[in-house]
Amino acid sequence: MSTLRVLGCSGGIGGANRTTSFLLNQTILIDAGTGVGDLSMDQLLQIEHVFITHAHLDHIACLPLLIDSTIGARTAPVTVHASAETIQVLKNHIFNWHVWPDFSVIPSAEEAFLRYSPHELGEPYRVDGLTITPLPAEHTVPAVAFQIDNDRSSIVFSGDTVGGQQFWQVVNQITNLKTLIIETAFAERELPLALLAKHLCPSTLATELQNLASHVEVLITHLKPADSDLTIAEVLNLDHVHPIRRLLQGEILEF
Repeated sequence: MSTLRVLGCSGGIGGANRTTSFLLNQTILIDAGTGVGDLSMDQLLQIEHVFITHAHLDHIACLPLLIDSTIGARTAPVTVHASAETIQVLKNHIFNWHVWPDFSVIPSAEEAFLRYSPHELGEPYRVDGLTITPLPAEHTVPAVAFQIDNDRSSIVFSGDTVGGQQFWQVVNQITNLKTLIIETAFAERELPLALLAKHLCPSTLATELQNLASHVEVLITHLKPADSDLTIAEVLNLDHVHPIRRLLQGEILEF
């Protein structure tokens, strides 16, 4: 049995809202939004791998702090798995000595606290009895989704994306798919903004879900805090055929 703990699944901050991050078992993060900040020091020290969907701040906000906070107590580096484009953004704009130290050369390049592992679409990575595979995603910056497979069942996390035929073609080939986590950032009245930002809103979500061939559970994430209740109500009022509900911060998905 594998567990995926929802550290954050909001599209913003304020109050109890935490941005996107999932703790997979105890050693792997899927994205590193503000939800990572609620982990204890012992929990932070167990994290060895971070898989990043894309470089937007709400998905990487706690990555620099995670590495910095555990220096001196960590026995193994943090390996960041991301596309080559996303890794370049992290190098140029985050770990650049201006915004944050370059931990890929601290204390030395040979024994660094941060290591990068670039991946290609469809290239599976095996870690701790799991296979994590980047899938196609369409967003305003280079982005991926992830399939998380424990050899019995799979969860797909779409990241931030408007879906697209490549995404659905791959998803529909996953024979052991149990759960799809997919974003719906904006309420229907923000349709023009959603299209511009390449996020989903209820009507575009409904259109995209018509491409999902299997009858699996669909969990909605990345709701913008100001309209989260309205957005999920609009989603639930859609004429859809899949079991669908709001993903909850703090819940643990077993698969």
